[in-house]
Amino acid sequence: MTTKKKVAVIGAGVSGLVTAKTFKEKGHDVTIIERSHDLGGVWELSRSYPDVQTQSPKDLYRYTDKPMPDDYPEWPKGPQVHAYLDSYAADYNLRDHIRFNTSVSEMTRRADGQKGWTLHLVDQNGAESTEDFDFVAVCTGQFSEKNILTHPGQEAFEAQGGQVMHSSEYTDPSIVDGKDVTVLGFSKSATDIAVNAVKSGAKSVTIVYLQSVWRVPYFIGGLINFKRILYIRKQEQMFPSWGLNPMQKFAHVIGKPFVWANWRALEALLTMQLKLKKTGLRPEIKIEDEINCSVPIVTPGLFEMIADGRIKCIKGTFKDYEGDSVVLTGGEKVKTDLAILAVGWKLGVPYLPKEYQDKLVEEDGQYRLYRIIANPDLPDMGFVGFNSSFCTVLCADLAANWLVRYADGKLAKQPTEQQMNDNIEQMLHWKRHEKPSAKVYGGLCVAPYHFKHFDELLDDMGAKVRRRNPLAENFTPPDADAYRRFLDSTPDYRVN
Repeated sequence: MTTKKKVAVIGAGVSGLVTAKTFKEKGHDVTIIERSHDLGGVWELSRSYPDVQTQSPKDLYRYTDKPMPDDYPEWPKGPQVHAYLDSYAADYNLRDHIRFNTSVSEMTRRADGQKGWTLHLVDQNGAESTEDFDFVAVCTGQFSEKNILTHPGQEAFEAQGGQVMHSSEYTDPSIVDGKDVTVLGFSKSATDIAVNAVKSGAKSVTIVYLQSVWRVPYFIGGLINFKRILYIRKQEQMFPSWGLNPMQKFAHVIGKPFVWANWRALEALLTMQLKLKKTGLRPEIKIEDEINCSVPIVTPGLFEMIADGRIKCIKGTFKDYEGDSVVLTGGEKVKTDLAILAVGWKLGVPYLPKEYQDKLVEEDGQYRLYRIIANPDLPDMGFVGFNSSFCTVLCADLAANWLVRYADGKLAKQPTEQQMNDNIEQMLHWKRHEKPSAKVYGGLCVAPYHFKHFDELLDDMGAKVRRRNPLAENFTPPDADAYRRFLDSTPDYRVN
């Protein structure tokens, strides 16, 4: 008999909400710990930079049981995503389970000898408390802790009126009006901010980047929605994946020339469409060696602004600040009033005891997570939202459904500790030696293997329905409604 658990869900963003909803539906007692004053995670309005919008179309950025509103554009803006998440929370009465303005400072194994963890909590007034939970779902994802960089001379630069901020702090576009803006980084957030700064009246905008990367426009060739090329099973199968049998490996050898030609054609099309030769930004790496969660969508207007000089791009990075300028590693001096550091986020679970952090993360930064969700050496715990992908919400939805069954011992294929560790070792070897690009984000990126990852989760859960018709299954993007049918075909249960 599966007993009712007291479950802590850390984080009230995309992943935390669906995890809380899923555990609650099974009958567990759920508490959501959220350090902010509102739900939404990266979509919480005070964290969103101007003009932020999804990289994925709305039909891919949704839960399996709730479509986005029909009147939303195909790529919804930040406030629309937040409204969608707020509505989802209302549908399942999740707000009543959220403790806002509460942080986890530490977690330890329970002193009473029972299963689970003791969370050390701090509220907005600094008051500390502890509380025992039978199971903890860590749903803070990969964009929780800012990566803060400082460079020599920054204090003096700020003292004379200069400003330095992390990209997540750029929420008021009026601050760039009439200023010289320098953006460090070349991610989607970096280019979004640079384009927004131009539109918001910046005197000059400079992007400082280490290397150019392949970017995908919303419409490839101006006609084809990129989801119909990069989000389909047939395209995914062009990438050799893990666990292939000899016949599958042979098929990849035979098809290699055709796959090579496919990628060279795509590179040529993108080079022409995005003016990559004219701007000097054509990447050196082959596109198929780079496709993962770090491949950004093109910010509309970016390459046009680079081509006509409204945005200047300089290869290098910050060396230090000197007077009213940023000095780069190549020796260039860039007059700067506002430096925006789009340098990403820190991976990790800082409140986890070191002995458990060492079991979770390898020396090279790779995570030891079975199905990118659970570690057999971290009992009574799971991770949702760490399996980054191009369809984040669907990915989190499936992971949450897998995790509750894993926690309750109700997976159709409940793995043993040995099976989990063997699989983890297999995946680490594959990422290190066969698919190096899979090592980004601590090896937590699902892309471009969405379908294979989803297949494994559904197989573990015992889904009786697994496929649509062959044409749709192979040549259309993941369908959230179809995945709801797949989930509904898994064995159901309730805890007592």
